[in-house]
Amino acid sequence: MKTRVLANIIFRRYGIWISIGMVLLVGYWVFRAYRHDDMDWRYVRAFGIRLPMRYGIHGIDVSRHNDRINWKDVRQMEAEGVRLQFVFVKATEGATMSDKHFDKNWREAKKSNLRRGAYHFYHPTRDPIKQAKNFIRRVELSSGDFAPVVDFEVTNGQSDETIIEGLRLWLQTIEAHYNVRPIIYTNGNLYKRYIKGNLDDYPLWIADYSTKHLRAYDPDQLYLWQHSQNGWVKGIKGQVDFNVFVMDENRMQEICL
Repeated sequence: MKTRVLANIIFRRYGIWISIGMVLLVGYWVFRAYRHDDMDWRYVRAFGIRLPMRYGIHGIDVSRHNDRINWKDVRQMEAEGVRLQFVFVKATEGATMSDKHFDKNWREAKKSNLRRGAYHFYHPTRDPIKQAKNFIRRVELSSGDFAPVVDFEVTNGQSDETIIEGLRLWLQTIEAHYNVRPIIYTNGNLYKRYIKGNLDDYPLWIADYSTKHLRAYDPDQLYLWQHSQNGWVKGIKGQVDFNVFVMDENRMQEICL
């Protein structure tokens, strides 16, 4: 009984402030919910996945695992106002290997009027200079192409120091040859352990399929986001990696020749 009386007294005296506090609290949670969904995710049936419609420039990346590609079908692919505008093509791996479909994919991507980029799959156990030269031997870039990309996905049991310094050597060798700063592609865990605080000066392309926002990454260096591995594109067998350019559109040239 005493508790009920006390509650009535408190509400009569402070009721308006309690109400204001509740309104502010509800507003805060609504704001948080909006912030977590500010990518404007929308399921696009033709691509088979949700796309973050906040961004206007969508693209894919391909390799020999996608087998032979019908680039005419890729070029004509458009659904719900979304069409593919860029593609990254695997060129090389390690110190000697090259992708068997690179030459055709590289040539046809340009014919298809897609902005194209080439990437190298990096192995920490291989000589980074030889890996860079492997890429240089295979890839000739033209004006408008993306800067070269190092695809950093494996550590192969190497020490942190070996990995970081090896990546630095690859990046420096490539930059000296092409006269453009290369792009680092990696996932969230490897970014936090090896890239952040060590190679922050390089443009970042992050693969992160679990997040609805990108606040974990440096907004001044994050240019590309691979948000799904499970897309579908006419002319390509199997599932395809989907990416978006997350900077303002007029900053695209910062990562291109």
